[in-house]
Amino acid sequence: MAHDHAFVAVSSGLYRLQAPLTFASVSGIRDQGLELIDSQSQELTLDLQAVPEVDSAGLALLIDWLSEARARSRTLRYVQPPAALLSLARLSEVDRLIAEG
Repeated sequence: MAHDHAFVAVSSGLYRLQAPLTFASVSGIRDQGLELIDSQSQELTLDLQAVPEVDSAGLALLIDWLSEARARSRTLRYVQPPAALLSLARLSEVDRLIAEG
């Protein structure tokens, strides 16, 4: 499955992620996310409201991107996470990494 349009630029440093974050899709969009992180000078915000589906692999990918951004001395924030993602993050006790604030 192609995810050529997984990220949509909203404004400078703000992108909307609109691809599923599932076991079947994360390998196809991981590198795109890393390229996006690399393309930002300091801070990147990903709006997650348009993510249609998420599972534990998607949650792991979001945490991976946070780690990679930190390793590259960049700030990555997630805004408007869908309820299903927040529930998964809460169950995994990593909601503080995903929730806004």
